[in-house]
Amino acid sequence: MIEKTKFHSRRHFFKATGGLALASAGLAKGPLAGRIKIAVKYHMIQEPELSVVEKFLMLKRAGFDGVELKTTEKVDHDEVLAAISKTGLSVHGIVNASSPDVIAGVKVAKKLGADSVLILAAEDKKLSWDENFPVWQKRVSEAIPLAKESGVKLCIENVRATFLKTAEGMSKFIDSFESDVVKSYFDLGNTITWTEQSGEHWADVLAKRIYKLDIKDRGHAEFGDPKTKRAGITTGTNGGEVNWADVRKELAEVNFSGWATAEVAGGDEARLTRMAAWMRDVLDLEKSA
Repeated sequence: MIEKTKFHSRRHFFKATGGLALASAGLAKGPLAGRIKIAVKYHMIQEPELSVVEKFLMLKRAGFDGVELKTTEKVDHDEVLAAISKTGLSVHGIVNASSPDVIAGVKVAKKLGADSVLILAAEDKKLSWDENFPVWQKRVSEAIPLAKESGVKLCIENVRATFLKTAEGMSKFIDSFESDVVKSYFDLGNTITWTEQSGEHWADVLAKRIYKLDIKDRGHAEFGDPKTKRAGITTGTNGGEVNWADVRKELAEVNFSGWATAEVAGGDEARLTRMAAWMRDVLDLEKSA
């Protein structure tokens, strides 16, 4: 509680002393401001009548900086490249999920100019933790040379289906590669519903390993699913599970800089515009003037 109070004090002092100068410059004021770009998963854009270019233009109007595509996305990559060129919006990452073919994900990332591949090291329930570890270690290791050559990070996501169910286990797995190519794709919402470890604990332990963020909060009235909220969680804000102030504190302390991508129910332009504002709010960002 003391740490939380100190954090808020620092924030209020910063706003009080530097707010006017920053506001006049049209800059954001939060501790992570200017360090985070926001995005959505491409499949969350529920405007089927729009072309790829029109979808990118819509995301830009909604306030997003980029988008993330699945390896299996049913979309023409040449159209995506044209949309990137026309709008300036980035395809910042590729979601390869639990596919064992990590190299395929790297190839898509290279083609579209993305700098990361999201990997879900899925648990084979017939195997022990010690047996799952080398299976995924081999799959990821095979992709490291091409990823390094392509300027792509291989980012391991914390998710229910993985065998890496603690921050300490995830850190051990990432460190085992002894390579800066392998990083953490930190999903803040996934730390609560199925583990006993808080989001801020994961952020503290993963620390400099964190390369990108997935943003969700199951308890949130609009951008969550309150029916799936874990019983007894009272530390969240706006009805959610994630204690955003504590998570922001940990991210700020390790100087996190990178992409944050919403992973919630998608929608039309109006919903996505509200979503962008929600992300800026929970991450304490303010849109540049």
